[in-house]
Amino acid sequence: MKIALDPYMFRALPIDEMVRTVAELGYEYIELSPREDFMPFFLHPRADDARVAELKNALRTHGVQLSSVLPLYKWSSPDETERQAAVRYWKRMIEITVELECPLMNSEFNGRPERAAESEAAFWRSLEELLPVFEREGIALNLEAHPDDFCEENTPAVDLVRAINKPWVNYLYCAPHSFHLSGASEVGADIPAMMRYAGDKLQHVHIADSFNHKGSSGLRYILNPPGTPARVHQHLDIGQGEVDWDAFFGTLRELGFDGVATSCVFAWEERARESSAFMLDRIRKELAA
Repeated sequence: MKIALDPYMFRALPIDEMVRTVAELGYEYIELSPREDFMPFFLHPRADDARVAELKNALRTHGVQLSSVLPLYKWSSPDETERQAAVRYWKRMIEITVELECPLMNSEFNGRPERAAESEAAFWRSLEELLPVFEREGIALNLEAHPDDFCEENTPAVDLVRAINKPWVNYLYCAPHSFHLSGASEVGADIPAMMRYAGDKLQHVHIADSFNHKGSSGLRYILNPPGTPARVHQHLDIGQGEVDWDAFFGTLRELGFDGVATSCVFAWEERARESSAFMLDRIRKELAA
C-alpha cells in the first residue's frame, strides 16, 4: 500500500521546497495535484522539459516518489470545443507522466449534472481517443465521482468504471464526498456498502473529513437563494467532520485494500504542516491495525 500526500496546501512553494517539505513530514509518496506552474486546473500543462527535470531531481534528492498524477480537465464537457481542448491537455499530461516515470493517473468524470446524458456521451468520445494512449504508454487510470460532475453517486460511478472494461481503469473512493456519493435520498452515508459495491475496482482512496450537508433536516448548511443547485463539502482533518472513520478504515481492512491512500486535506493552509503530519500518523495507525 502507498500512503501519499496531495500537496495542494503547499502549492505556493517552489517545486524543490514542496518535495522537501513532504519528505520532512514523513511521506514517501506524493499525489501530484494541480499547481499553476506545472499542471493548472482545466488548462494546458505548463511544465516544459526543464520543469519536469526539476521535479524528477527533487524527488530523487529527497527520496520521495510519485504515487499518482491528478489532472482535472473538461473531457466530459457537452461543448465540443471544450472537450477537444481537454483531450489535447490530457495527451500532453500523459506524456509528462511518462517522463516522470509515474504509472498512475487519477481524475474526475467532470461534465454537467443538469446535462448528464450529453456529458456522458462526451466522456465516451474522449475515452475513445485517450484509452489507446493510456494503454500504449502503460499508464493506469483511477476515476472518482465528484459533487457537481455528471456522475456524482457511488453506484452509477462504479458501474461506469466497470463499463470501461479495462483492468487498468479502476475506482477511487473519496471519503469527503461520502454524503454526496450516497445520493440525495439518504440522510447518512453507508460507507461499507459503497466500498463493498466497488469491490475489486476499489484501488484508490482519498482521505479527509467532511460534514453531512443533509443533516439536521437539510439545514446543516443554509444556502441562498433557496433552491440553489450548489454543492458543499469540506476536506478537513480526520475527526473534524462526520465521516464514520471506524466504518471507513474497517472496511478497507476487511477488503484487504492494497492500493493508494492519499491524504487530501485542503482546509488548513495556515497549519498545513501540522495537518499533514497528523493525517499521516492517523492513516498509518488505522491501516496497520
